Amino acid sequence: MLMSATMAVTLALSVPIFVVMGLCAVVMLRSRGIDLISVPQNVFEALDSFALMAVPFYVLAGNLMKTGGISRRLIALAIALVGWIRGGVGAASVLTCMFFSTMSGSSSATTAAVGGTMIPAMETKGYPKPFAAALVAVGGELGAIIPPSLPMVIYGLVANASIGALFIAGILPGIFIGLSLIATVCVMAKIQGFDEIKRVSPREWLRNVIPVALDASLALLMPVIILGGIYSGAFTATEASVVAVVYGFVVGAFVYREIGWRDLIQILNDSAIMTGMVMLIVAFAALFGYALTVDRIPQYFGQLIAEVASGPIMFMLLVNVLLFVVGTFMEALATILILGPILAPIAAGYGIDPVHFGIIMIVNVATGMVTPPVAVNLTIASQISGVSMDAMTRPLLVFLAVLTIDVLIISFVPAISLALL
Repeated sequence: MLMSATMAVTLALSVPIFVVMGLCAVVMLRSRGIDLISVPQNVFEALDSFALMAVPFYVLAGNLMKTGGISRRLIALAIALVGWIRGGVGAASVLTCMFFSTMSGSSSATTAAVGGTMIPAMETKGYPKPFAAALVAVGGELGAIIPPSLPMVIYGLVANASIGALFIAGILPGIFIGLSLIATVCVMAKIQGFDEIKRVSPREWLRNVIPVALDASLALLMPVIILGGIYSGAFTATEASVVAVVYGFVVGAFVYREIGWRDLIQILNDSAIMTGMVMLIVAFAALFGYALTVDRIPQYFGQLIAEVASGPIMFMLLVNVLLFVVGTFMEALATILILGPILAPIAAGYGIDPVHFGIIMIVNVATGMVTPPVAVNLTIASQISGVSMDAMTRPLLVFLAVLTIDVLIISFVPAISLALL
């Protein structure tokens, strides 16, 4: 009860989520008479993991891609591929998010990298600015679903699942969600009458696509190297993050020649700040999880679900509702760190494949990144576009409806996640 009150007050005061979790854990441990030496012990133990080394490297790789000219080339390729259809610039925004997601590992990085260019581009084509901002925020969530993905690394760590298998399993769900968003944009463009068709012949289309595809070929080769190396066993998912950094730096600095020494200092600074934020959440979420375990809340929660859920279908529905609600109030990594260790064993007890269940959690927490009030992607899109989150609500509802359907389909059609394994 005391912990619940502490959490409610701190969240109401907009205290950072890692402080909320750490303070709640301390309050609970103190109330149970447990020596607070367990606080630093659990924090450092949570960070003492080889798999977590992937976090700073994937963050660094994403920043290298953004500064090194790779994101600009991916945007040009996406516009050349689909810019000629009705709603083509909006579709290109989602396609660019899909491209960039194969390198960034982060939904917030994807939103930031794509939004600065594509929101103004959509506005010039007649898209309402709130619609354009909401679309980029929603498309940015693919950064958490399409590998390499930081949330997948964290889930694999806490649920003892293969990170490489999660990466492979995330490919088709990411493509499926991306295509559903593209279809939604095209339908909305036709209904609302913006972004008219620019007719081109097949020969003109090829003449536009080939040069930009060649220019972006080195960028497109990166996910092939990363996923190919993991799938072939040449290196682990953690080692792949180092490969991504080296490849991104070589291409950006020596091939495209768009990364200078001053740029590198800024890239390292931004990456260090982002990594620090992620690691603080990981550390204090682990401490929070320890405090919950001491109070036997996970066991109580598992027993409650077992009593309510009569089978795997009911369990899946309950999990989707729970994750949607929690995702509106809690940051994605914190959600995975707290609920992953609780829900994964229960799912296994119902015979649900652990990799499939991991993907279900990932797509749910990714959707949480665009559901207010705690909506990281919406916040970033709002800062870039100058549009308030309230103004984005109406167009966002359409995309949330589509994402909800996508989540349910991915949940109840395991083949979408497991076909490539």
